[in-house]
Amino acid sequence: MRNPLPICAVLLITLATATAQVASHAPSSMANASATNLPPAQVTPAMQVSDKPVARVNGAVLTDRDLLREMYMIFPYAQQHNGFPKAQEAAIRQGALEMIIFEELVYQEAQHRGLTVSSEKIKTAEAQFQKQFNSPEQYQQYLQSEMQGSEQKVRQQIKRSMLIEQVLKTDVENRSAITAADVKAYYDKNPAKYTLPESFTFQSISIMPPMKPTANQAAEAQKKGEDALRQAKATKTYQDFGLLAEKISEDDFRVNMGDHKAVGRDKLPPQVVKALAAMQPGQVSGLIQIESAYTIIRLNAHTPAHKRSLQEVQADLKVELQKAKYEKMRSGLAKQLRAKAKIEVV
Repeated sequence: MRNPLPICAVLLITLATATAQVASHAPSSMANASATNLPPAQVTPAMQVSDKPVARVNGAVLTDRDLLREMYMIFPYAQQHNGFPKAQEAAIRQGALEMIIFEELVYQEAQHRGLTVSSEKIKTAEAQFQKQFNSPEQYQQYLQSEMQGSEQKVRQQIKRSMLIEQVLKTDVENRSAITAADVKAYYDKNPAKYTLPESFTFQSISIMPPMKPTANQAAEAQKKGEDALRQAKATKTYQDFGLLAEKISEDDFRVNMGDHKAVGRDKLPPQVVKALAAMQPGQVSGLIQIESAYTIIRLNAHTPAHKRSLQEVQADLKVELQKAKYEKMRSGLAKQLRAKAKIEVV
């Protein structure tokens, strides 16, 4: 879900554009690329803006400056390394194009409805915008580079953003409200989604001979397993067992004190499930053979299958449902506005 535009959204958007223009002339570096773990070879350099048209919406022209602004809003890390991930650049561009077209459609709808914004609100927003800059000189530099030195143009952009917000609030945000009854109804209709399977939390120490051990290798593995069991039985705590696992275990979990966290019954070998089901938390099993390997386990917790309560899930569920409903309403508005618009992508 894209959140509804805040009152001064355009302020942040235009400020991001100004930053983007500076970034687009900055040299690429490995340090910058590492901000998103992308080496320079996998980054597409940011495009240079020339205010050329990229789309027309009922005759209104949207430019590459508008497009780049939105691309940076979608992927702000691009400002840090002078470009977008090559694998994602086309999708980011398309998403940005769809968004600036949508915003222009909403703006035109606000005009069609005769919506207004008071001069007082615009003045307040303009003051907030200027606070985004580190100094009056930086603000003046922005005015010259982005607004042709016109503070009136800044106010026009602020007004545009506020008009867009008004339409989104009435047609999308207000209609996306989710009640406690909505949450409960969804919870009751989807019990499986909130039912957690039986699980075990445990640690392991394993002896892992070759896949097809010789008789001598198999005997040696059994001997090592029996010695490991003797040491494991002498441990008293999670810490004791974990340190032993780090020292002598041969499975991949040894680097994390042998801890497997919570694992569902259906994900475990039958031999392990049988042993765990007969144990109490804190107990250490006997030597469990699984093919040619030997394992010792310490049970830390056994959680029976259960359904999470409505109280447990309602906060996250409300957010989830609200996001889904918001996106549905926003998509519906976009479809409605597009149906009666003339849109040309250049």
